[in-house]
Amino acid sequence: MTAVIITVRGENETRVAPERARIRVSVHHEGPDRATVVDKALSLAEPVRSSISERADSGVVAEWSSKRLAVRADRPWNNEGKQLALVYHATVDFTATFIEASELSIWVSEISSWESVDVGNVDWHLTPETRARIEREVAATAVSVAVSRAQAYAGALNLSTVVPLEIADVGLISRDQSPAAPQMLRARGAAFSVMQESSPVMAYEPDDIVIEATVEGRFSAS
Repeated sequence: MTAVIITVRGENETRVAPERARIRVSVHHEGPDRATVVDKALSLAEPVRSSISERADSGVVAEWSSKRLAVRADRPWNNEGKQLALVYHATVDFTATFIEASELSIWVSEISSWESVDVGNVDWHLTPETRARIEREVAATAVSVAVSRAQAYAGALNLSTVVPLEIADVGLISRDQSPAAPQMLRARGAAFSVMQESSPVMAYEPDDIVIEATVEGRFSAS
């Protein structure tokens, strides 16, 4: 009997609690005199810098950074359509990665009432090591799903031998494959997607991160 080519798709997903929380904070000040605005912004930023540094020293913050002072100027308009004098704006941005949501919540509660401090969104994520490990596991299971489907299709056709010809990301599997020209097994890696089941707003009780993998497989059954 001529071999039958079976092409299937395998999917898998898992949910993982975030391990890190990266938050962005900005300190700003504005006024008519550039030097005064700069000095004030730097003064307001120093307590924020110190509070992050202290938490980094204690191990609460895994890493942090601070961008240089940014200064810009504009000439606002009043409600009569008249352009007013120059106004200078100075901003200092901070980024800090916390290892626990509770510590992040405490810190934000502390600094949110400080003068001229804007608290940005939180980016919940995994460490690179954890993400790589879970992606490998999810990919392996997705391939297993594809194999199981191919075997099920072959069984329905009363075929007992299933040989893998190709495994690829979705959309990358060859389209000119024929029974007369089988290819060796090729693994190009799973098509991963990482999602967070939360809207882009401030949250201190994060939803799980969803890691998905989808592969396509082509098999010869006889």
